[in-house]
Amino acid sequence: MSETPMSTAVVTTADGGKKARKERFDQGSSKRVKRRLTSRTASVVALIIAVVWTIPTFGLFVSSFRPPELLQSTGWWTIFQNPGFTLENYQEVLLSASASSPQLGAYFANSLAIAIPGTIFPIILGAMAAYVFAWIRFRGSNWLFIFVFALQIVPLQMALLPLLQLTVQLLKPIQGVIHDIIPMIPEQSYLSIWVAHTIFGLPLVIFLLHNFISEIPSDVIEAARVDGANHAQIFFRIVIPLAMPALASVAIFQFLWVWNDLLVALIFSGGTQDVAPLTQRLAELTGTRGQDWQRLTASAFVSLIVPLIVFFSLQRYFVRGLLAGSTKG
Repeated sequence: MSETPMSTAVVTTADGGKKARKERFDQGSSKRVKRRLTSRTASVVALIIAVVWTIPTFGLFVSSFRPPELLQSTGWWTIFQNPGFTLENYQEVLLSASASSPQLGAYFANSLAIAIPGTIFPIILGAMAAYVFAWIRFRGSNWLFIFVFALQIVPLQMALLPLLQLTVQLLKPIQGVIHDIIPMIPEQSYLSIWVAHTIFGLPLVIFLLHNFISEIPSDVIEAARVDGANHAQIFFRIVIPLAMPALASVAIFQFLWVWNDLLVALIFSGGTQDVAPLTQRLAELTGTRGQDWQRLTASAFVSLIVPLIVFFSLQRYFVRGLLAGSTKG
């Protein structure tokens, strides 16, 4: 039996009423959350957290300018009773070199060569996988996504040795071929480190990007499909511009994690100087038994320069991507 115009109108009106009630509920919820986050209590709590977080950083900064004898005998908070400033710590960190270890500039270059691809590769692969899980339905997709999400639970230390054996068996012939073609590239190259950071970063990247990409309005995706766009066109022309805020946020976290990493790079670089990151050199500056730990106070702020530059640069792209995502589609 076919539906009458009256029944169709009743169904349409009911659906419209549900959508209107849902929109009012969402607006009310967002207003309540906004009021709570901007209340006086929330501001006081945020201020307390900021002060508690900043005091140790400020103490580390003050300690980086104090000579070793004062660091070992007094605390940084006694700087007015025991004044003393020096640039010796920064000179040792930036200018110290030996026959086996060059100055810090080479390690800066190594860290950039590790961190930039180690950030780009997981984001590219993770964005593609997140789009597939969000908008392409296939048998077992939900279970596969749960499996990818569960990989975050696996401790990184448990996977180091199996992954190291796998990369040695699979990548060593490739690295040898690349070295034969381009002799300037060391045989112990960055390839294994890139693969390790990509594998360890993919589960979290896929999870975070999936949560954002799945919230893209389905009307936008359906309209693109009606216009004849395939999945590649939808991904690059619609999903990527709309997901720029999420991509920028994930890029910040992934870059900071790779830049500050010591364990993964130390194991997969084989401890060789040609591909050793900055964190390895800073750890060596403390001495074999940690007796020169005062250098860590200066090296912490030396290694902080690049992450700050990356953060403020991507923060600008974050806002730009947010505006672009609100106007495209």
